[in-house]
Amino acid sequence: MAEKNGRILAVDDNADILFALKMLLKPHFEVIRTETNPERIPQHMAEEDFDVILLDMNFNKDAISGKEGYNWLSKILEIDPGAIVLFITAYGDVEKSVRAIKAGATDFIIKPWQNEKLLATIWSAMKLKKSQKEVSNLRERQKEINTLMDQPFADFIGVSAGMQRVFKTIQKVAGTDANILILGENGTGKELVARALHRYSLRNNETFISVDLGALSESLFESELFGHMKGAFTDAKADRPGRFELASGGTLFLDEIGNLSLPLQAKLLTVLERREVTRVGANRPTPIDIRLISATNMGIKQMAAEGDFRQDLLYRINTVEIDLPPLRERPEDIPLLAQHFLKIYAKKYNSQVSKLSASVIKKLTDYPWPGNVREFQHVIERTIIMSDSATLTEHDFQLSAQGQATEGFDLDTYNLDEVERIIIEKVLRNNQGNVSKAASELGLTRTSLYRRLEKHGL
Repeated sequence: MAEKNGRILAVDDNADILFALKMLLKPHFEVIRTETNPERIPQHMAEEDFDVILLDMNFNKDAISGKEGYNWLSKILEIDPGAIVLFITAYGDVEKSVRAIKAGATDFIIKPWQNEKLLATIWSAMKLKKSQKEVSNLRERQKEINTLMDQPFADFIGVSAGMQRVFKTIQKVAGTDANILILGENGTGKELVARALHRYSLRNNETFISVDLGALSESLFESELFGHMKGAFTDAKADRPGRFELASGGTLFLDEIGNLSLPLQAKLLTVLERREVTRVGANRPTPIDIRLISATNMGIKQMAAEGDFRQDLLYRINTVEIDLPPLRERPEDIPLLAQHFLKIYAKKYNSQVSKLSASVIKKLTDYPWPGNVREFQHVIERTIIMSDSATLTEHDFQLSAQGQATEGFDLDTYNLDEVERIIIEKVLRNNQGNVSKAASELGLTRTSLYRRLEKHGL
């Protein structure tokens, strides 16, 4: 027997008519709601999303003209402009039929009806509703995709051995569907690597969806990633696909995956294993087909060893790892990056700047760039905006004091935020990047230290 589906609301002041309708429709549709009082229509529509509404044209107050039916049709369409309404009347004629269609009704049923004809009319209306939902979902999906894809970015470049290893790995794995984990400090270009993997993949004609998990609260996690149905919670005004659905067929990039709590890690693992998502408020799962790329600036292997990150999830997301070197470890790339950003921002701001002096290159190379390429890019942009000459000199560049700190504690600043950053960097170096040992030495919990690492972009 075929599975029943479809939600029907029938409104008529004649209880016998409603009983007959329910008996006829019950074997064919999932939900049948009946109502004798049209005043309760808004309440029914608030509680459920109906595929078809059967509406009596003539109630007791107005037994012939159909005016009350038209008024309720108007209110239904005001509540839901996409509602599918079938008028039912014992006084059907061509004029009323045409007027009902013009008023927004989908079709017209005359009492007494023929059972087969009534069912055929409802099935036809159901197909129309399904088509409307598909079009609406496509529009919503395209709207979300356009918003998410409208993010300009520059290509990453480098001639250093570390970057050449990155490029070689991208070439090897881009054409596969292997799950990739990108490791690297903040500002090293993890999203650029993810976009390059997508651009050179077999999915490059499909969507690339990026999600910053570090900026996503636990309460919004399921709604944002898995989607929700209308009415699932207070602000759920319409059905909305999640990022997994939007990325289906293409690539999903989960940035800062190390920020997920253990309960959210479990939910993510379930979705990845089953390859399906269930929207919040939905009863049925939706299959997904994604290529997963994840990234983090945290010591995720150490977290897994200490029980802060699920080992089974780590295995799932890192079929291949790509480790991005920090800018301080590839000084030979700095002249290339400087010229690259100089060209971009001189054009953007219509600047006469066209050259960098040799002293500038030395100053930029000697600086440790704690914010990596992101900081480097911002420094070049700011300097070009403020410069009045064609050639930039070392005096044009104002580099932050924390980047100039030495191995000791002879500080050039008394700014508490900068002092905190310098101390954290030194303690991490002394402990070879072991967050647990560094946190213990600093008198902090690992969670508190991770928050400070995020705050300072370390």
